[in-house]
Amino acid sequence: MKKQFKYIALGIACMGIPHLVSAQTKQNTLDQKALSSITEKSYKSTILKLSSDEFMGRKPFTKGDTLATNYIATQFKALGLKPGNDNSYFQEVPMVEITSTPNVTLSLKSPQDELTLNNLTDYVLTSRRLQDHVELKNTELVFVGFGIVAPEYQWNDYQDLDVKGKTVVVMVNDPGHYDKSLFKGDTMTYYGRWTYKYEEAARQGAAGVMIIHQTKAASYGWNVIRTGWGNAPQMDLDNVNDPHKYAQVEGWLSTESTSKLFKLAGYDDSLIEKAKKKGFKAVPLGITTNFEVSNKIKRSKSNNVIARLEGKSRQDENIIYTAHWDHLGIGEAVNGDSIYNGAIDNAAGVAALFEIAKAFKAAKKAPERSIVFLAVTSEEDGLLGSDYYVRNPIYPLNKTVANINMDAFSAAGATKDVSIVGKGQSDMDDYAERSALKFDRYTKSEGNPGSGGFYRSDHFNFAKVGVPAFYAGSGNDYLEKDRSITEKRKKALEGRYHAVNDEVIPEWNFEGMLADIRLFFDIGYTLSQEATFPKWKEKSEFKEIGEKR
Repeated sequence: MKKQFKYIALGIACMGIPHLVSAQTKQNTLDQKALSSITEKSYKSTILKLSSDEFMGRKPFTKGDTLATNYIATQFKALGLKPGNDNSYFQEVPMVEITSTPNVTLSLKSPQDELTLNNLTDYVLTSRRLQDHVELKNTELVFVGFGIVAPEYQWNDYQDLDVKGKTVVVMVNDPGHYDKSLFKGDTMTYYGRWTYKYEEAARQGAAGVMIIHQTKAASYGWNVIRTGWGNAPQMDLDNVNDPHKYAQVEGWLSTESTSKLFKLAGYDDSLIEKAKKKGFKAVPLGITTNFEVSNKIKRSKSNNVIARLEGKSRQDENIIYTAHWDHLGIGEAVNGDSIYNGAIDNAAGVAALFEIAKAFKAAKKAPERSIVFLAVTSEEDGLLGSDYYVRNPIYPLNKTVANINMDAFSAAGATKDVSIVGKGQSDMDDYAERSALKFDRYTKSEGNPGSGGFYRSDHFNFAKVGVPAFYAGSGNDYLEKDRSITEKRKKALEGRYHAVNDEVIPEWNFEGMLADIRLFFDIGYTLSQEATFPKWKEKSEFKEIGEKR
């Protein structure tokens, strides 16, 4: 109880509201008519529909893509929402599927010796260049620490270094993972994400980039690397007009193969320790190798689905709710089931779009600002649908008030706490805290900020272009007093992420999901009645770009 009171009192103080606020007073600030339109019956029905075998796992470029996007557009229309893209509910997203076949083995040569590594076991290698064949001969390997250029943290691993034609070897995560006095300490910055490593290497002119895998620093094991980057097709936006966006080859090295690489170069793992400290200088390893990748390229199109509820007085200002509709399609069979239905990830999020739309339509006072409902494609392949939208916005980014993203609700039960992913980034946290108080809840940071969760769902693409973005979910302070019941639910939900058994099961409890949906509605509804725009916090890496938009 003391912990709960601490958070509630802090939230009230931050808002400048007197401490003695009754539960009735808080409830009176809510639009009960709007909230009552959010129901378990309709929410569950939508999830069951979208995650049924009928939609074939909702993978882009498949029949499931067409079925899912048509269904979502039909639901938007039935809810009385206007088409979000002129007269259309669709935003076409040109994409490419690349299946890379790399060297079966990799031969690393030093002046004294040679080392052979095996594909999938020791390394993975791909190319996102839209070429049938990519080859790098006698490329030199250079260890560049974290591969980060961050002026605001006085950190530059590429300082005075020319890597053109060379292959850089970089560490995953950022320095704060190892030294809490650096960067944001336990909270990973975007500089720690593998996507940033690839992007920065390309900006520096590197021909190739290999990331060193470490389970704790990456927050996932080598099995994820092997299945995600192995021989599986990679989806991307069709970057035909930007051929040098990526290095020629991109890949990962296992921890064990990296140790062997350093030994071949005359170093040991202490080189990693040196790279964790400020002032580290890149180390040419004196090793060369040949990379070769054959690509099978398939071009096609998918769709974002977009609808809009027009505001009363400030129609040109938009609050955008997002949820990705895609999942993994039909894949490897497990116990005779090969359809990856994606009920929690993310039929639950798309269904939430419909419930929130119902709430806005039922509200006693209509929103002054416009509300946009955006179901995006290809989140599972690298946040591609939201990436395309922010590169080709239908509504001006400088008139986009905020993004509220919904991805993978918890079916374990209602919680007192709200877990904000990337807490401390923007004023959206303050709006969440205000809304949470109305529901007698409190906010906190996510449990594992070092995993970089803020950079792993569609809100991140809005943040990259300066739009304050919010992503949150249920915490772990469960309202259910019988812990055995909660544990039973949690146990039943284990092992379902990206698995064929991500389906609605009897153990699901909808109370927490509905509570979060009502909270997300209230955050957006509060914003819709205001004239101010949320800002980025002083220490956010998105503050500068946010001020420029």
